[in-house]
Amino acid sequence: MNIVIFGPPGAGKGTQSNFIVEKYKLHQLSTGELLRKEIKDKTNLGLQIESIINSGNLVSDNIVSDLIEKYISDQNYKNRLIFDGYPRNLIQVKNLDNLLNKYEQKIDLVLKLSVSLETIKKRILERKNLEQRVDDNEKIAVKRFEMYEKNIEPVIGYYKQSNLLTVVNGEKPIAEISDEISDLIEGFKGWLWEIRQYKYAGKQLLINIWLVSQG
Repeated sequence: MNIVIFGPPGAGKGTQSNFIVEKYKLHQLSTGELLRKEIKDKTNLGLQIESIINSGNLVSDNIVSDLIEKYISDQNYKNRLIFDGYPRNLIQVKNLDNLLNKYEQKIDLVLKLSVSLETIKKRILERKNLEQRVDDNEKIAVKRFEMYEKNIEPVIGYYKQSNLLTVVNGEKPIAEISDEISDLIEGFKGWLWEIRQYKYAGKQLLINIWLVSQG
């Protein structure tokens, strides 16, 4: 299955993605990690990305789309992806849908971690002290949160209309959030199993009808 998990920077998407990866043997596709890798490798694209991030802006949709297509097109990751931090606007939603359709895949479940700005500020400060990330400071965090709030409403509407969206309270302790997400995934897997059973029963019925007609 393919999962999207999103929310404002600092909401804990990476933490919960890691949990899902470990428990369900999926592959985490973090756009943030992809971007930081480009920066670390000091590619021309990486230098451009670093300048954009340090100014508090978001990297363009085309750049992100090109980066994630490398993984969607890889058969080793087919229907085994968690999209962490992507999509953030309707353009990215449609880019993702198009890429998945191109490689005969789809999104199965969308999780939105809901967290307040004050909580984001606190987490950004803690992470900055722990990891020394240059893109983590309160001013940039506020700007990103405001941009997120501005862009995310259409995304929420899109996935809600598609009956894929579940909102998770990101204010709770990490373990409680993980338990809730696990329950959602297990419920989805159970639903898929039932669908497959119904399809199997339907095929068997058709076979039996055909056999009787031949007798």
